[in-house]
Amino acid sequence: MKQVAFVLGLMACLGLSGTLHASLEGFFTETLGDLREDLQTAREEGKQGILLFFEMDECPFCHRMKETIFSQPEVQAWYREHFLVIPIDIEGDVPIIDFEGRETTMKAFAFRQFRVRATPVMVFVDLEGRPVVRYTGPTRDAEEFLLLGRYVVEGAYKKMPFARYKRLKRRSSHG
Repeated sequence: MKQVAFVLGLMACLGLSGTLHASLEGFFTETLGDLREDLQTAREEGKQGILLFFEMDECPFCHRMKETIFSQPEVQAWYREHFLVIPIDIEGDVPIIDFEGRETTMKAFAFRQFRVRATPVMVFVDLEGRPVVRYTGPTRDAEEFLLLGRYVVEGAYKKMPFARYKRLKRRSSHG
């Protein structure tokens, strides 16, 4: 009986993860691992750049963002319009080609080029491959994640920190 309960529990978990995976297909960009090629695609599609989402399997904050924020249709639609979104596993040995054309692994790319040690970390990269905004930790909710994207798209990062931008936007929407 315990085995039946275990198998049913396992099937339920796998079913839920399959549902989550399906709901995230509209958020993350399929890539062949060549970030230069991804930049070219972003340019051709009229995007503002690339959002690198640094994550790892055991990160509860990453999972929460995927389940409660990235899975929302309005978040997916807005980010799909403005960015290519590429997940980077900071523990992954998957080979990739970085923005300079060098062969590396996801793990080495995350640590050596972006000094990512904890997750989640979101780095917005412009169409030249230059990082323009880095956000460490999870956003509170979908509204804050959308504000973060608008902060980049509007170029507000050139004038003020995100905390100030967020305060100004929330004040103007409530007043």
